[in-house]
Amino acid sequence: MTDTPLLQVKDIHTYYDNTSHVLQGVSMDFMGGGYAIIGRNGMGKTTLVKTIMGLVPAKRGAIFFKGEDITKLKPYEIGSRRIGYVPQGRDLFPSLSVHEHFLLASRSGNGDLWDTEKVYELFPRLKERAKQGAATLSGGEQQMLAIGRALVTNPTLLIMDEPSEGLAPVILEGLIETYHSLMETGISILLVEQNLHTAAAMVDEMYVMVAGKIVNKVNSQEFLKDKSMREKYLGVKV
Repeated sequence: MTDTPLLQVKDIHTYYDNTSHVLQGVSMDFMGGGYAIIGRNGMGKTTLVKTIMGLVPAKRGAIFFKGEDITKLKPYEIGSRRIGYVPQGRDLFPSLSVHEHFLLASRSGNGDLWDTEKVYELFPRLKERAKQGAATLSGGEQQMLAIGRALVTNPTLLIMDEPSEGLAPVILEGLIETYHSLMETGISILLVEQNLHTAAAMVDEMYVMVAGKIVNKVNSQEFLKDKSMREKYLGVKV
């Protein structure tokens, strides 16, 4: 493994409307593999990944991907560096079909693993609904589509924001299996997840976010077992 982080966030400060100081000096070295960002609601988790993706500009600090400064790049330029993004709420195009989503997003080329047919192998249900509009899909199918759309960009790093949100337990089990399947293909995944048990089922390590800062990096199973740590950082007794 190289000494250069796959993704490095250095002292990032992000505001909304120049008044709400959401990210207050976030720093994080992500070497690759699979990690989750956890924390209570309103701690800045979604703002952090939006800032990484260039959707919300950082006022101060720097973000590096594979050693390249991407802080000031546009979202499409960041995506072209092979960073895939599954946003909270999925952000699909209601009138476009499943297949049209893949055609629009695809960056497949010679030697790349992911193309539309490969995604259909991963999610056979999407192949059955290839001609259907996104608005007609169930919540679980929409999540599959959002993940598949990110995969056809052939990412080195896949950022997933609250992928379990609104999913039934049986669909959630499939999502966890999908996550591990993707890791086996060599994709690094940075996961934002509100559900602690879901996050722990997916990753071995977690970054803990409190009040706009990364305050700790913890082992997932140790964090689940440590009641005082959970109460300290999450304010819950799960």
